[in-house]
Amino acid sequence: MEGSPVDSRLEDLVIQSHKGPYRVRFGSPFEGLESGLGAREHLLVDARVAELYAGPLAAALKGPSVLRIEATEENKSLERFPAYIGHLLKHGIRRDHTLVAVGGGVLQDIAAFLAAILHRGIAWRFHPTTLLAQADSCIGSKSSVNVAGYKNQLGTFTPPKEIRISTDLLETLSEVDLRSGIGEMIKVHLISGREDTQGIAADYPRLLTDRPVLLRRIRRSLEIKRELIERDEFDRDERLVMNYGHSFGHAIESATRFQVPHGIAVTIGMDLANYLSWAWGFLGRELFEEIHPLLAANIRGFEEVEIPEEHLFLALGRDKKNLGGDLSLILTRGPGRMFRGRVPQDENLRRICRDYFKEAGCQSLLR
Repeated sequence: MEGSPVDSRLEDLVIQSHKGPYRVRFGSPFEGLESGLGAREHLLVDARVAELYAGPLAAALKGPSVLRIEATEENKSLERFPAYIGHLLKHGIRRDHTLVAVGGGVLQDIAAFLAAILHRGIAWRFHPTTLLAQADSCIGSKSSVNVAGYKNQLGTFTPPKEIRISTDLLETLSEVDLRSGIGEMIKVHLISGREDTQGIAADYPRLLTDRPVLLRRIRRSLEIKRELIERDEFDRDERLVMNYGHSFGHAIESATRFQVPHGIAVTIGMDLANYLSWAWGFLGRELFEEIHPLLAANIRGFEEVEIPEEHLFLALGRDKKNLGGDLSLILTRGPGRMFRGRVPQDENLRRICRDYFKEAGCQSLLR
């Protein structure tokens, strides 16, 4: 990426939570880990990150309690947790110890869930190494764990005590991984309102190549999310709009067996939610067409991935946010005007979805 290092010049973000305030710090890669782990710290690290950054992480990786974990959906399944817990107990973890997570969202979910259940709660801190984690999931307290083949059905609200972000760590990510994170950034900018939507649309062509622009949008994404989570930390009311694009996004991930990365699937989900909002009269066609190019740009390259229709709607029906027999979807009247709607999962919904995939530039997706 172009540009000089600017992370250290950013002020901390402080987020209020039910367990007190916690901080997002912007600095150099793996700041605080250069000299290794403390006597009461246990490292959970993405195995690929440990390989890529074997030098900077050398001291920490030599610590007495290190769990290297492949960042797969299977490894954040409940069935894998006894092994993680066994390792930590074997290495003497106590209530006054700290878990140190290094990696993306999978490592975050594992660490946060372990921090919630071990000794009825221990501290943890996070060094996010993906754009999706840096710009979105690192704040908000949530952990999500898979069980018996069902995605994200278990979880807790367990904030870290500190998050340390460095955009230097994004240099090793592929363009697809970066665009997956950008999908979540687009989401919060759309939730915020027209000004932020227009801002990220204008910046989109530079997000992959211009570090200062990307960093500014990461920070703005966290600021927008902070406003929502501080008002509704436990997902009961206002924060629910953060699920915009996610019901269809998670279903697309499941139906394609994760061939479509999370943030790309969410991008498709947002575009589809907008189309449904237009079809049901909530969103003007001109607004749909104004927003669509930004989302289509982030979807590009995945138009040919097949999404089996029956698998899609089966996964959609299992969404934990559903109410009774109806789907619970976040719909929109335009940027900054998202709302929760109850939608019957019927043939009319399927027809509109088919129309979307035919009309919105993703003709080859649904089979």
